[in-house]
Amino acid sequence: MSAMRIALVTDAWLPQVNGVVTTLLELVRELEVLGHDVQVIEPGQFKTRPCPGYAGIDLAVSPARQVALTLDAMQPDAIHLATEGPLGWAGRRYCLRNRLAFTTAFHTRFPEILNAAARVPLSWGYALFRHFHRPSSGVMVPTQGVLQMLAQRGFANLRLWTHGVDTQAFSFHGEVAHSPLTGTLAHPVALYVGRVSYEKNIEAFLQLEMPGTKVVCGVGPLEARLKSRYPQVRWLGILDREALAQVYAAADVFVFPSRSETFGLVMLEAMACGTPVAAFPVEGPMEVLGAHAGDAPQGGVLHDSLLTAAQEALAIPRSAARARALDFSWSHAARVFEQHLAPARSSSVTAGLPVTKSVTSLSSGR
Repeated sequence: MSAMRIALVTDAWLPQVNGVVTTLLELVRELEVLGHDVQVIEPGQFKTRPCPGYAGIDLAVSPARQVALTLDAMQPDAIHLATEGPLGWAGRRYCLRNRLAFTTAFHTRFPEILNAAARVPLSWGYALFRHFHRPSSGVMVPTQGVLQMLAQRGFANLRLWTHGVDTQAFSFHGEVAHSPLTGTLAHPVALYVGRVSYEKNIEAFLQLEMPGTKVVCGVGPLEARLKSRYPQVRWLGILDREALAQVYAAADVFVFPSRSETFGLVMLEAMACGTPVAAFPVEGPMEVLGAHAGDAPQGGVLHDSLLTAAQEALAIPRSAARARALDFSWSHAARVFEQHLAPARSSSVTAGLPVTKSVTSLSSGR
């Protein structure tokens, strides 16, 4: 495919630390390796305010005009709206007003988050998201299960797009390693990495009655309450990639308690370091461990009892976890993404949409 100028519009970007940001950073890097010019429109370029209930996540305030000016100047060949936040909606509005095709992605089950945090009915959340994605020329989703779920909820133009893992940054350790970040811990060491928030079901991990030590890497709205409730847990906060890789390697088992994850990059990172995964048999873990269509999971254990999964995962060879992680690469993910992009000025996709001048055109009188 010839080189393109790609506009990536996202509400998730540095300094946020989460799987979506990791995915987009790796994607941009690989697309640039392929020769594309990727220009990111992200919250740091705007006036922002904190997302209610989510410290560390800032959202752009009234970004529509600046997004339009930026896209006017950029004249991208393809536009991808990565998130459904204020910037995503501003990008969507711009594309519809200018009859430009665009693609979107479904990274996070926000309807479930809204339901858990504010009791917003799932049907309301999915109706809003269905409206957001309806004009998209391709809605990229990370797993076959998520694709089927969204199709059942009336989403169209769904495209399967996998993710990857940096197997050099997260290097293999054939035996559990010592980390100066944790010091000497009682084994087995069970590790959780992710936001300490409503949708992650983290208490299912914290409540496990198993010997050894539990370690948590991450922050979030439930952190203070859970730290006081579970003082015996080692709470490490947010770590950079190098430090996180050390902690992965120092764990005997990686426990992934979420039941609503669209993918779960942290599982791949742990497995790349050789740490087997314990999780519920739900979408995300099933994709990462290759357990669809009745296949046995690779590199970990899935069980309706998280305790059983954690206990049995301790017997999984670290080499098996690493082998499964090697099935995923960011270079492959970037090529799939590239194939799903839509030419912004594809008239057949946007036929029938109203034509209006952009903000720049209106202000200059053209």
